[in-house]
Amino acid sequence: MDENKGYLGKRRRIDSEEEERFFIQGEEGKKSKGLDEILTPFLFLEEQEKNEIEEAEKANREEMLKFEEKRSRAMMDCYSGIQDSYNGAERIDATRRRKVRANALPSATSVVSAIGISSVDGSDSGTAGNDRLPAAGPQRRLWVKNRSKDWWDQCNSPDFPDEDFKKAFRMGKQTFDLICNELSSVVAKENTMLRAAVPVRQRVAVCIWRLATGEPLRLVSKKFGLGISTCHKLVLEVCSAIKTVLMPKYLRWPEDESLRRIKKEFEGISGIQNVVGSMYTTHVPIIAPKISVGAYLNKRHTERNQKTSYSITLQGVVDDRGVFTDVCIGYPGSMPDDIVLENSTLYQIANAGFYQGVWIVGGSGHPLMDWVLVPYTQPNLTWTQHAFNERIGEIHQIAKDSFARLKGRWGCLQKRTEVKLQDLPVVLGACCVLHNICEMRNEGLEPEQEFKIFDDEMVPEVGLRSTNAVRARDAIAHNLLHHNLAGTSFLR
Repeated sequence: MDENKGYLGKRRRIDSEEEERFFIQGEEGKKSKGLDEILTPFLFLEEQEKNEIEEAEKANREEMLKFEEKRSRAMMDCYSGIQDSYNGAERIDATRRRKVRANALPSATSVVSAIGISSVDGSDSGTAGNDRLPAAGPQRRLWVKNRSKDWWDQCNSPDFPDEDFKKAFRMGKQTFDLICNELSSVVAKENTMLRAAVPVRQRVAVCIWRLATGEPLRLVSKKFGLGISTCHKLVLEVCSAIKTVLMPKYLRWPEDESLRRIKKEFEGISGIQNVVGSMYTTHVPIIAPKISVGAYLNKRHTERNQKTSYSITLQGVVDDRGVFTDVCIGYPGSMPDDIVLENSTLYQIANAGFYQGVWIVGGSGHPLMDWVLVPYTQPNLTWTQHAFNERIGEIHQIAKDSFARLKGRWGCLQKRTEVKLQDLPVVLGACCVLHNICEMRNEGLEPEQEFKIFDDEMVPEVGLRSTNAVRARDAIAHNLLHHNLAGTSFLR
C-alpha cells in the first residue's frame, strides 16, 4: 500500500514537470513566432529601401551618361560649325590677297623697271663726266621710308640701365640675351638686294615689348622705326618661334625627380600628400569676332562690368613656384571651367591613367574626379570641411597668384587685342612660355605692374564625378583635422 502511494506520488511529480516543460516551450515558441512576425516587415522594408537606392543610383548614372553624351554632341557640333566658318573666312582672305597681289604686280614691275633705267642713265652720265664711280656689290633698288630708331638704339646700348630695360621688357638684359640666343637660328634673316634684314635682337624686342605693354601697332612702329605691317609680322613670327623652340624646353610636365620635389613642397604648404599641381582657368578679353559671336560672349563679365564682353579661356596647371606645367588655350568664353577641362589634352591624358595616384587641385568651378581635388561647395559645411577648404585654398591660391603675375607681366592679356582670333593661341602660348622663363630666373615685377585677377567661378552642374574621389576627399579632410594640420582662420 505504501509502495503504491509512493509510486503514484512520484508519477504525479514527473507528469507535472513534463507539463511545465511543455508549457515553457510553448510560450517560447509563441514569443519567437511573435518576434519573427514583428521583424519580418522591417526586414522587408530594409530590403525594399536597399533596392530603391540601387535603382536610383542606376538611374542617376544612366541620366549622367545621357547628359554627358548630349553635351559632348552639342559641343562637337558647335566646334565643327566654328571650324567650317574659319575655313570659309580663310578661303575668302586668301582669294582677296591673291587679287591684291595680282593687281599690284604690274605696278611694282613698272616701278622697278623705271628705277633700273634711271640708275643706268645716271651711271652712264657719271662715267662720261668722271664725277663718281659705281659702287661695288648689290644695290638697294626700292625706296624705304626713313624712320627714327633712337628709342631702340638707346635701349640696345650696353650703357642702358638694367632697371629701365626691365621696366620696358619685363626682364633683365641677361634673360633677354638668353631668349635671343635660343631663337637666333629660327628668326634670323639674310639681307637682300631690296633691303637690309631686321636684326635678331630687334625682332625679339618688337615682340616682347608688344606683349609686355599691349600697345597698338602704330606705337610699336614709332618705337622701333619699322612699318606697322612689319611689326605685326614680326610679333607673329617670334611668337611662333617661341612655341616651336622654347615651349618644349620651358613648358612641359615635370620629370619624376621634379615631381617628388613638387609633392614635398605642396605637402609642406597644406599637409595634403601627392599634390602635383594647382589648376586655374582665366579669361582673356577679345574684340567681338565676326563669326560665332554668341559662343565667345562672356555673360558673367558682361553682367559684372555692365558692358558686353567677349573672351577666350586660358586653363593652366602650375607647380609650387607658379611655373606652368600644362596649358589649354583658345576655347570660347561662354564655356564653363568644367567643360574647358573636359575638352583639354590634360583630361584625355588623365583618362588614360597617367595621373593615377596623384592630385591636381582645382577650384569650385572644376568637378571632383579621381585626379582633381576641389573644395566642398555645398551649404552648411562642417568644421572638418571648412578646415579642408582652407588648406586646399592655400594650394589653389598659388595658381591664382601665378595667373595674376602672368597678366601683370604681359599687358596684352589685360585688354582687347588686335590679333586675329586664329592667331591668339600662339600669342598666349608665347606669353606662358616667357612667363616660365621669367619665373625660373626670378624676374620679379615692379609694384606698378601688379595685377589683381578676378574671374567668376561657377559650380558645375555635375560636381561629383567619382564616388571613390568623394571618399578620398573625406578621408583627407579627417586626416588633416586629426593630425592638427587643419587651419582655424575660418573661425575668426
